[in-house]
Amino acid sequence: MTFTIQADDPTPLYVQIERSIRVAIATGRLPVGAKLPTVRQLAVDLRVNANTVAKVYGELERAGVLETRRGVGTFVRESVADEATSVGRTSALDVLAERFLAAAMELGFTAEEAVANVSRRLVDRGDGAPH
Repeated sequence: MTFTIQADDPTPLYVQIERSIRVAIATGRLPVGAKLPTVRQLAVDLRVNANTVAKVYGELERAGVLETRRGVGTFVRESVADEATSVGRTSALDVLAERFLAAAMELGFTAEEAVANVSRRLVDRGDGAPH
């Protein structure tokens, strides 16, 4: 299982790691019952502090997404499959929206101008009307 983070992304590393895990669950790359890498291994793979990975695992465990079995490892919880898919999809869309807005602002557009442009395109295509 490979997770990635973007060093040039202003989003905090722990948020990027959490989203990456949630997206992997939502897309089925991490199916229910799948074992995640150890905290130490994932920290080495991502070249981040082990405390950062431990924080992510802890937060996902408190959220009911993961479960840790002492002496065995950390796994995707069974009861989270449908919820994780929804959360993962929403999380992935949030990341996409953040990147879109950042790119639009780099081009000199305001967030409102960027959203208005997308809304116009939807209307022109017949995919829906802006709210």
